[in-house]
Amino acid sequence: MNLQERDRAVNWHPYTQMKTADDAIPIVKGKGVYLFDDKGNKYIDAVSSWWVTLHGHAHPYIAQRVSEQLNTLEQVIFAGFTHEPAIQLSENLLKLLPQNQQKVFYSDNGSTAVEVALKICIQHAYNQGKEKTKILAFKNAYHGDTFGAMSVSGRSVWTKPFGEMLFEVIFIDTPTSENIEDLKAQISAYQDEVVCFIYEPLIQGAAGMLMYNAEDLDNLMKFCRANGILMIQDEVFTGFGRTGKLFAANYLSEKPDIMCFSKGLTGGTMPMGITTSTNEIFEAFLSDDKYKTLFHGHSFTANPLACTAALASMELLLNDETQKNIQRISEQHFHFLNILKEHSKVENVRQTGTILAWEIKNDHKTSYFNEIGKKLYDEFLSRGIVMRPLGNVMYLVPPYCISSDELNFIYENILEVLNCL
Repeated sequence: MNLQERDRAVNWHPYTQMKTADDAIPIVKGKGVYLFDDKGNKYIDAVSSWWVTLHGHAHPYIAQRVSEQLNTLEQVIFAGFTHEPAIQLSENLLKLLPQNQQKVFYSDNGSTAVEVALKICIQHAYNQGKEKTKILAFKNAYHGDTFGAMSVSGRSVWTKPFGEMLFEVIFIDTPTSENIEDLKAQISAYQDEVVCFIYEPLIQGAAGMLMYNAEDLDNLMKFCRANGILMIQDEVFTGFGRTGKLFAANYLSEKPDIMCFSKGLTGGTMPMGITTSTNEIFEAFLSDDKYKTLFHGHSFTANPLACTAALASMELLLNDETQKNIQRISEQHFHFLNILKEHSKVENVRQTGTILAWEIKNDHKTSYFNEIGKKLYDEFLSRGIVMRPLGNVMYLVPPYCISSDELNFIYENILEVLNCL
């Protein structure tokens, strides 16, 4: 049996209808922006393998650091014990975040980073004897696939089978200068009940790379702050340079109470999630009453290997070459954006930093299940480019090591495909 046959016999792939899906492409090697399959074909990973691979595949520096750590300490329970990589990672990360972020809680992916944040907010109120349990979120939100994360995500076919099991959430539109006062009025109606507001800053990724203004989010955050509503900023996607700055937080004057990270945290090398909080929130759990403990944990909390990968990735992120690459990619995207805007088959072209998105005009409304997405996916694969359209929404989220020539190759192929539609 070949790799495809063996895979089909035993594996269940994410977001995949296994009855009708094509056989998975066996990848045997990755290097830089390229993935290599078992037949010797190579593909440019234009979506950073679900938005995680910051510095390219099999980066030698990250591999070296993880290998050294593997021979020192691979795992230790993080209840009652600690270790240098976790301490150093927390110290290094907090230096880059808004100054009010002062404590780090480790988990193992984006969904659980969100779960931790929600539980912290709800128990924060509970520990202080406050009856506040309602949560505020944006329509079209996506925060993960665990039950709490699904609850604060927009209701859709993804969540429909579990609909009656999800907890109640107050959903509002993303803010604009036109609707901001209406949003404030909606929130005011629930002011005494709302415990927290969770949001994807600037970009709603899985919803179709929907983008909105930092100024409007600042306005809404300021209102929430004035009304005692804790704010959870989900930077699982936007963190670590994707927006052109280190974090979406760098575009905002208002600061969240809690932040969530994953995806690019380890440079795509290993699974890890982080939830950070203010000291004020942390102190609400300090008590002689053991029942006020945050009862949450994971077997692999603060895994030393993942912490080491994150430390190495952060070093690479902060060096001058990577920062210049992020700006170069952003500038190249902006130039191509203006070309796309003139194309008759394209609409709603938008960009934030290294993230470029646009929609294909067709007779069907924008939808994740728009059939054109599969056709586009297959066409770009045949051209040696991995793209994963969200229905008729196309986007680029490349690794930071991609060269100008490689980006131009992608752009040229995009125009060729558009001209053939």
